[in-house]
Amino acid sequence: VVTLVESGGNSVEAGGSLTLSCSVSSNTYTRLIMGWFRQAPGKLREGVAVIDADGSVAYAESVKDRFTISKDTVKNILYLQMYNLKPEDTAMYYCAADPFLALTPSQALNSRGDFGYWGQGTQVTVSS
Repeated sequence: VVTLVESGGNSVEAGGSLTLSCSVSSNTYTRLIMGWFRQAPGKLREGVAVIDADGSVAYAESVKDRFTISKDTVKNILYLQMYNLKPEDTAMYYCAADPFLALTPSQALNSRGDFGYWGQGTQVTVSS
């Protein structure tokens, strides 16, 4: 079992920054592919950034050069640093993880629902 708990969501003005955190706990798996997904009202969930067990990453085109995904393997925390936020970044952000997903980070970014474990989400609201 993998338990994920997100935090760090907030309301910010356009151009601002936020860092989301996802606390990852598992007493079974040590190698996980993990990612951040988001879903805005009325829209499908979309991949934002993915990092695999070896540290390879992939980003959605809409966030490339503005967002950075990273992980602290000692503290077992997944991060999403977000800079130059735009109103279109407004969404519920979810952390996801899977110990068996045999996909590259780019493939996993577009998988939407293939991850086996999900957090409860944290809201990011960007005002213009």
